[in-house]
Amino acid sequence: MVLNFENKRSIGLFFFAGLLAACVPVEPKTQEPVVFAPQYLGIKTRLLDGDLVNFFVAMRGARGTEDVGRYAECAAAQYALIRGYGFARHVRTTVDEKGGLWSGDAVYTISASLPQGFKTIDAAVTVSSCVESNIPRV
Repeated sequence: MVLNFENKRSIGLFFFAGLLAACVPVEPKTQEPVVFAPQYLGIKTRLLDGDLVNFFVAMRGARGTEDVGRYAECAAAQYALIRGYGFARHVRTTVDEKGGLWSGDAVYTISASLPQGFKTIDAAVTVSSCVESNIPRV
């Protein structure tokens, strides 16, 4: 069989149409939403010096270090209110995870007036947010 230009073009278009037909759109897989169901295992506090307080928290089911830090922040806010103070300032937090058990070691200063610094919290506002989020406090 002798193919002329028209036949080659027809064969090419036919081949290309076959390739396109093989490209069936695939529906993206929908991922099940991850349910956040943490277990808050407790808070321990230790007064270091006057207005400097150390908080130890433990939990399971954290999504990451932010969840552990938030748990410690809730503890610090409630502690400040219990002591008659309205504010706290974050000093540092270290987080560790072993076998699904997350632990946090956080230090905050507490004060009656808004402290200087970038990581300050209004204790009453923070406690209210923690209550809404079902995060336990001291």
